[in-house]
Amino acid sequence: MAEIEGVVIVRPTGHGDDRGRFAETYRRSWFPGGREMVQANRSDKVAGSLVGLHYHLHQADYWYAPRGTIRVVLHDLRDGSPTHGTTMSFDMGDGNECGVYIPPGVGHGFAALTDATVTYLVDQYYNPDDELGVAWDDPDIAADWGVPDPVLSKRDQSNPRRGALPPIRPRSG
Repeated sequence: MAEIEGVVIVRPTGHGDDRGRFAETYRRSWFPGGREMVQANRSDKVAGSLVGLHYHLHQADYWYAPRGTIRVVLHDLRDGSPTHGTTMSFDMGDGNECGVYIPPGVGHGFAALTDATVTYLVDQYYNPDDELGVAWDDPDIAADWGVPDPVLSKRDQSNPRRGALPPIRPRSG
């Protein structure tokens, strides 16, 4: 798996007994360079759904999949980044319990390989002006989503190609 600068994958320790299971899914200290997370969101998707690719200039995300399995696709859009243009993908959720921190300027999306729930924390409150996107099927990104005929939102069907984007320079705050 290729690596993208600033992306952090954590593997929480789980504990289980006859009653069920417990896992600590987020800890601020895991991301010393990040800001405080200020909003939590939840997304429930049916198998075959695809979300993305989205990116933000101001906001970082932290994703965790407590139910089901998703294929995460990340693409470094940041002009001047040492990993600029790198695409990485991995499955998370059932069978691969992990969380992923995604810095501003990194395109991110996921495909639900099964019915799935994704929780995500963000370090900025929702701002529609910072909700940007790039085509999920752009050949320059060459993502393997793991779903043959994805279900997409109208927004994700109309995102521009990578080559049509201006230089991406994330900003703090």
